[in-house]
Amino acid sequence: MTLPRIAIDAMGGDEGVRVMVEGAALARRDYADFKFLLVGDQDRIAAALKAHPGMAGASEILHCDDVISGEEQPSKAIRRAKTTSMGLAVNAVKEGAAGAAVSAGNTGALMAMSKIALRTMPGIDRPALAALMPTLEPHDVVMLDLGANTEANARNLVQFAVMGAAYARIVNGFDRPTVRLLNIGTEEIKGTEALREAAAQLTAATDDPTSGLALHFDGFVESDKINRGETHVVVTDGFSGNIALKAIEGSARFVTDLLKQAFTSSIRSKVGFLVSRPATELLRHHLDPNNHNGAVFLGLNGVVVKSHGSATAKGVANAVTVAARLLENKLTQRIAQDLGELGEDALRGNGAGAATDDSAKESGATA
Repeated sequence: MTLPRIAIDAMGGDEGVRVMVEGAALARRDYADFKFLLVGDQDRIAAALKAHPGMAGASEILHCDDVISGEEQPSKAIRRAKTTSMGLAVNAVKEGAAGAAVSAGNTGALMAMSKIALRTMPGIDRPALAALMPTLEPHDVVMLDLGANTEANARNLVQFAVMGAAYARIVNGFDRPTVRLLNIGTEEIKGTEALREAAAQLTAATDDPTSGLALHFDGFVESDKINRGETHVVVTDGFSGNIALKAIEGSARFVTDLLKQAFTSSIRSKVGFLVSRPATELLRHHLDPNNHNGAVFLGLNGVVVKSHGSATAKGVANAVTVAARLLENKLTQRIAQDLGELGEDALRGNGAGAATDDSAKESGATA
C-alpha cells in the first residue's frame, strides 16, 4: 500500500539535522515508497540531503528556524507551536499534510503540542507514552505509560491496557496479547485502590465470553519480571513507568560498562574477550537502545513517535519505521474497535484514585 508521508522534526535531538535526515534515508532503503516532510532550517536540510541523493525526490522541505530546546517547559513551548519545527511537524498531521510525525526533541513539549493539536480519541481520557523493551524471549514487551501522566486512575489504566494491546498486536503480531499491571506484588490484595479496581474491570471484561476484546489480562507483574518475556504488555502510570524505564536502562548500561572494565583489566581478560566476543556482541546488540527506539503517544487522533534525543541514525530509522508500521496497520482504528468491544460499562465513572487534569500536571519525563 502507499503510505501517507511522514513529517520529521529535523531540528530535534542531540545531533539535529544530519542524524534525522540520515535516519530517514536508512529507513527508506527498506521501504522505497516512504515520503517525507522535513521540517527545519532549509539550508541545513538541503546540505544534509546531498549525502543521500535518493532522498531528494521523496522529500519536501518546510522551512523553519525556530527550535524547542530540551530544557524548555512544555507550558512555554506550546505557545510557539506554530513557529517551531516540532510544532509544525505535529500540525502537518493535524492538517492531513502528513500521516505521522517523528521528533527527537523535548518529550514534554511534544506531548503537550500533540495533545492540543490532535486531541484524544473518543473514549480515551489521556494519551499514554508507550515503548518497546527487550526481553529474554524473541518478542519485545510493550510498556506504558512511560511519562505522559504522573498519575492515573483505574479508568486510565484500563484504557492504557486496551491501547497497549492494540500496539502489541501490530509490532509483535500477537492476536491476543497478554496484559499485566505493574505492581509491588502479584497477589490480588497488593497495590493501590486504582490498581485493584483496574484489575477487576479488566478481569470482568476479558472473562466475558461474549467480549471480542483482543487481549488476555493476567493480573499483576513485579518490576523484576518486566524483561523476562512472560507478558506482552505492562501497564502502569507515567510516574512509576518512567522510574522503571530509567532503572532498566541504567542497569543495562551498568552491565555493559562492567563487562568492558572486566575485559580490559588484564592481558588474560583481553584474551578472554576475544574468545567470548560473539556472545558479548550479541549482548551489546540486544541492549542497544537504538534497536528499540521509537516511543509512541497512544490515544491521539494521529500518530506521533518520539525518538531518543541521543539516537543514532540507526535509531532514527527504527523510529521512522515504527511510525510507518502504525500507519500501515491503522493503529487508531484498532484502538477504537477495541474500545467498542470493552464498552462503557467496563469504565465505571472515573474509577478509583482519580487523578487531576493533565493540563495541571507536566511530568517533564523523557523517554
